[in-house]
Amino acid sequence: MTRHQRSVSTRYLDYGDPMGLKSLREAIAVYLATARGVRCTADQIMIVSGSQQALDICARALLKAGSRVWMEEPGYRFARSVFALNSCRIVPVPVDQEGLNIASGIKRCRNARAVLVTPSHQYPLGFTMSASRRLQLLDWAESSRAWILEDDYDSEYQFENMPISCLQGLDRNTRVIYIGTFSKVLFPSLRLGYLVIPCELVERFRVVRVAMDISPAIFSQAVLADFIREDHFSRHIRRMRLLYRERRNALVENLRSALGSVVEVTGEQAGMHLCVLLNGICDREIAQRAALADLWLVPLSSSYVGSKGSRHGFILGFGSTSVEEMPGAVKKLRLVLGSAQRTRAT
Repeated sequence: MTRHQRSVSTRYLDYGDPMGLKSLREAIAVYLATARGVRCTADQIMIVSGSQQALDICARALLKAGSRVWMEEPGYRFARSVFALNSCRIVPVPVDQEGLNIASGIKRCRNARAVLVTPSHQYPLGFTMSASRRLQLLDWAESSRAWILEDDYDSEYQFENMPISCLQGLDRNTRVIYIGTFSKVLFPSLRLGYLVIPCELVERFRVVRVAMDISPAIFSQAVLADFIREDHFSRHIRRMRLLYRERRNALVENLRSALGSVVEVTGEQAGMHLCVLLNGICDREIAQRAALADLWLVPLSSSYVGSKGSRHGFILGFGSTSVEEMPGAVKKLRLVLGSAQRTRAT
């Protein structure tokens, strides 16, 4: 940033390309081809302010009022608001250990217009979509002429196995729009993400982007382009993968030591969060109690479209919690759970 600030060009002060800075799009295209097996050119990449704006652009470009959209159940609750604002109808489709249940989705609504999936590390349960489910989803999208919105959430941080190829790289019928963001791998206030768009849709997406905000800010794009091209980004990912693995291990070990069979842990194989499942306890009530002890928990039930059939538990992020802090945080959780169980018993 300092280097660019010392030689600021007037081009930073003008409107930019609606698709984003070409040098950044070229750097992202090379990175995605190498790290994720994405098949694209820089001309197919659009720079956005994050995955939330990416979803909004997709909804405006591809869907209309009343369009049915499959969403993972449980799923990312902020994505639901995007589709609701665009007057779409959400079809919740259950998730199991293999990811989105395609057969259930077809049974509920075969002719949905689109589906949003987080195949690399499902949010919030943390499962990775199996290769067979990925192929089933691609087959359904082609036969139904539906769009797959692939949010490749947490794909950089796989701890146990080699990452499975992204859906976009497996797609031979150009039904996948690939969504990525730097909010988690760098920091949220950077507000930079990207879309990989099929060639025949690029102009449609460009028109929507111009109507929304003309173009993304140029300066931060130029800085990030250099950061990626000079290999700082790849080194950062490798370093953080080791750090997050260490923090994941500490959290899992402390949960199992302190809580044992009281909770079931899912999704610890990847990413920066895992999920703990509870039985017989209201997670929202526990979260309120925990907040009084300065322990911040995201209730799992808030990720369901409705209360019927929702499971209770917590989404625990460990990316910003040090190994040394883990025992104290888990101890607080154990005390809050114990207090809630005693209250229910009386």
